[in-house]
Amino acid sequence: MKTQKLDSNTNRTRATTRRTRLVSVLGVMLATAFSAPTLAADITLKASHQFPGGKGDVRDEMVQMIAKDVAAANVGLEIKVFPGSSLVKAQEQWKAMLSGQIDMSAFPLDYASGFHPQFGATLMPGLVKGHAHARRINSSPFMKDIKDIIEQGGVKVLADAWLAGAFGGKDKCIRKPDDVAGMKIRSAGATFAQMWAGAGASIVSIPSSEVYSALQQGVAQGTDTSTGSFVSFRLYEQIKCITAPGDNALWFMYEPVLISKKAWDRLNDAQKKALMTASQKAEDYFDSESKKLDEKMVETYKANKVEVITLTDAEAEAWRAVAQKTSYKAFAEKVPGGKELIEKALSVK
Repeated sequence: MKTQKLDSNTNRTRATTRRTRLVSVLGVMLATAFSAPTLAADITLKASHQFPGGKGDVRDEMVQMIAKDVAAANVGLEIKVFPGSSLVKAQEQWKAMLSGQIDMSAFPLDYASGFHPQFGATLMPGLVKGHAHARRINSSPFMKDIKDIIEQGGVKVLADAWLAGAFGGKDKCIRKPDDVAGMKIRSAGATFAQMWAGAGASIVSIPSSEVYSALQQGVAQGTDTSTGSFVSFRLYEQIKCITAPGDNALWFMYEPVLISKKAWDRLNDAQKKALMTASQKAEDYFDSESKKLDEKMVETYKANKVEVITLTDAEAEAWRAVAQKTSYKAFAEKVPGGKELIEKALSVK
């Protein structure tokens, strides 16, 4: 009997110890659960864009920098980058952000004009006059309106980027409106397409990643695109003459780094802070490199024996006159709030 009593006491002691340990473990688990919002959760974001990866394209470099710096912040956030339209086609990336197929993109905003026609103002002939002017545009009421529309559409801007562009001709130089009469021209967006058509060209609608083959096969005889794309897509192998931005740039396009609001809302405060810090660093890097893109294009095309020209004041004014009658007129008449957007942009000196 005495032995049974000892065994019973021992069992009760063991049971009490187990309960104590269980309570301790549950306490730790509850404490961890309640503190979870302040800790980093493991999240992976997919970033997609159309530009060549690993070949010095500054837009790819921006996204890669953000991914690297976010990883270094050690906040449980990873960004996987899919360059070269390897995950989503160039013009499908806005829709892919909304559907959750991708989370981030370095994206020519005008490509989403089918969703929000106001975005056409971010590729309007002659609206942005140079790199310094683009920086002033970024902090203007015009850009506030654009970003409001972006956010209402379910996306958020992480980093601003404006790229200057050029015109290229497969068989001849493009100086004045008469030069494109009857020419098949690939245009990056509707507003430039309207200007080209107003000068007598026929329009080829494809993304910049498909221009090389279009020129090679004769589908297009000329193109407009960013100076960065003229180099990274090796268009110098198909172009006879290029019209560089110079002092009379007509082509500037807004190509920001974006994140879907769904993806942004999944992040905790530490992850959001790390992402915004990395994005600001990438934006500053782009700002220091943007004008160099123009210089690199000129150097690359001259090295490849392509004729390089710039527009005179009179030639630039002739193009602006065509744009006023076509692109500007159509935008003001057909786009909700279009007239006011253009006026706000033009007021930035």
